[in-house]
Amino acid sequence: MPLRDHFRPPVNLRHAWDELHGQWPAMMVLQLARCLPPDYTTALRVHLGGAVEIDVAACEQRESQPAAESSRENGETATATWTATLPTLRIEADLPDVDEYEVRVYDVSRDRRLVAAVELVSPSNKDRPETRRAFVAKCAALLQQRVAVAIVDAVTTRDFHLYAELLTFLGRADASVADPPSPLYAIACRATLPRQRWLFEAWRHPLAIGQPLPALPLWLADDLAVTLDLEATYEESCQVLRIP
Repeated sequence: MPLRDHFRPPVNLRHAWDELHGQWPAMMVLQLARCLPPDYTTALRVHLGGAVEIDVAACEQRESQPAAESSRENGETATATWTATLPTLRIEADLPDVDEYEVRVYDVSRDRRLVAAVELVSPSNKDRPETRRAFVAKCAALLQQRVAVAIVDAVTTRDFHLYAELLTFLGRADASVADPPSPLYAIACRATLPRQRWLFEAWRHPLAIGQPLPALPLWLADDLAVTLDLEATYEESCQVLRIP
């Protein structure tokens, strides 16, 4: 079955895009759970970005509490506290806290080490330069830790190409990516370290509304990968949500 446009009519008149973004990773988890080797497990992570609220009471200085002294009468040493001074910089900062729709795969034989992550791109990942940088930096950090990363971008309302920005962040380019690049795509990538030199590998598939989705390799180790069937998991998600 073809990929729908979940961000424009007629689909978004009856179903919000975040319904699919919540359901699709869950179906990926179910599919991977059936094919992962015994030493691996998978889990879903959904984080909805928003303002961070801080408990004001945790920041207030209690005037009734005396400062700790350097010594006590009985000879015991007390913990010395730092006397607060004015900061050298105080400005308002808009720190990016964006949506995360993610599937994670762990190697339980190595203390539940994270070995692979599937990132389902949301509109908030692409709407501002700082959120795009945050997404790209996260993927680059995972790759540096030798975590395989798959990115699925079916967002039709933003034309920014996060894979191209990831390559720019890494100081590399992909000759197969057109200029301008197709805004919809699915990609699996990993970083390996053969012969003490980093090697970046990618399997990229352009996506198109009205066309089936591909299968991606999800690497668990340098010589071990399982198949992530995007088409099957997508269709199962649409059936659960009754998206025609």
